[in-house]
Order: sequence, then structure tokens, then C-alpha cells
Amino acid sequence: MKRLLIFLLLAAMNSGYSDEKSNLIYISDSEALKLPLPLPYERKEVSTEELKKFIQNTKDKQAVVIFGANWCPDCRILAGTLKLPSVDKFIRENYSILHVDLGKYDINMSLLEVLGIPKQEGVPRVVIFDKEGKALNLDTHDRWRTARDSKQQEIFNYFQKYVLISH
Repeated sequence: MKRLLIFLLLAAMNSGYSDEKSNLIYISDSEALKLPLPLPYERKEVSTEELKKFIQNTKDKQAVVIFGANWCPDCRILAGTLKLPSVDKFIRENYSILHVDLGKYDINMSLLEVLGIPKQEGVPRVVIFDKEGKALNLDTHDRWRTARDSKQQEIFNYFQKYVLISH
């Protein structure tokens, strides 16, 4: 009886895990990062008002703010991954993205603090919001500072996870 209960408990735990995994979209083997990698950041000051307006006015999509710079290889790898066809389609359907240039940590740094992120070096910083404008991932906003050490599917899964938990 005890073994049966343990078996059923393990089966129930595993079935929930695989259900979440089955909802994921997988990147095709034929998709690869294209070189040269994108340069998504423009050296442009973004005001606190512009940032808040972007977060609040994304309509039926979730806002994503990505702080970074074009000199940063991890920022460019992240941007390139988001441009892979299957990832790009998913992102366009679910998110509105604002790339905020931090330059050489000499522009837009105060916007980090507006979102509750300590002003420190290391990019990219990704903040994903629910449809009401609440930040969902402040505990992992710096996860992609080492995007070069991650598989593109890991990056894609991260973005998929925050759409899945917000519905």
C-alpha cells in the first residue's frame, strides 16, 4: 500500500511537470543565430515618463524592458535569439519590447532604479511585466548577463515561462 501511494505521488508530480513542458515551443534545428548579430540599442535618453508610459500602454501584450548596450556580446546574443523565426513570432504575439541603451553605463542608468533594480554594471537586464504593469522577474532580471553561455532554447523558455504564468 505504501509503495502504491509513493508511486501515485511520483506519477502526479511528474505529470504536472511534463504538462508545463509540453506547452513550450521548441526552436527548430534549422534556426541559427545570424551574423552579424543585431545592434538593437540607440544612444537615446529615455525619460521616466516614457518608460512608465511604455509599460502601461502595451494594450493586450506584456511589456518587456531590456537594458543593454551594443558593445555587449551577451546583449547582442540575446537580441539575435529573439530574432530567430519561431522566437520572433512568439515574442511579437505576446510581448512589446523596449530596448533601453545604457551606453558605457553613462546614459539611462536612473531608469534601473525606477524599476527597483540597483544601479550596477552588468547587462543585459531584462524586466518582464504582466498586463497590469507589475514586474514579474525582478529576482532574475540579470539572468542573461551570461547569455553567451546559454542555449537559445533556454533563453526562449525563459520568455515563454513568463507568458505562461501570467495567463
